[in-house]
Amino acid sequence: MAQRAFNLPNILTYARIIAVPLVVLCFFLEGHLKSSDFARWSALAIFLLASITDYFDGYFARAWQQTSNIGKMLDPIADKLLVATCLLLLAADTDRHGGIAGWSLWAAIIILCREILVSGLREYLAALKVSVPVTQLAKWKTTIQMVAIAFLLVGPAGDKIFPLTTQIGLVLLWIAALVTLYTGYDYFRAGLKHIMDE
Repeated sequence: MAQRAFNLPNILTYARIIAVPLVVLCFFLEGHLKSSDFARWSALAIFLLASITDYFDGYFARAWQQTSNIGKMLDPIADKLLVATCLLLLAADTDRHGGIAGWSLWAAIIILCREILVSGLREYLAALKVSVPVTQLAKWKTTIQMVAIAFLLVGPAGDKIFPLTTQIGLVLLWIAALVTLYTGYDYFRAGLKHIMDE
């Protein structure tokens, strides 16, 4: 059991969970919430490394037949922790006009609510021994969401090199939110059928 818990795919998942407080720390380098250019670039680097592990942990688990129950449980949790933490940080860090504010908060709220809804639905259906497979559109949603967060994390620091960095991030965040609404409805509709049957 210990060998399965510490195989490479699971270690990559643990690394993604460890990345969460590291991203937060980048925004608190000066003892309070302040996003200097260095903090923004550091947060982006950690986020990108963590996002890459999301691909490779699944790839190695399938290629080397190292899937495990702990990996299946922690992988989606690690993803949601990373996304939720970054969205909350960006919503809180508005002093440099590089965060999520105003109407864009709705996009972040939609994404977070969908994650909670789908997690609850999956937990309920798991008790019924029903699995809800991840759709191809949901994978695209995750990709768009991660790219949006990457643009927004670097935000004002990136705007100094490419002036549309923050705006691209906000547009992608809204696209991710709209796709999130659709995929969330799709999951709920599939789950509702089993709930009604029960």
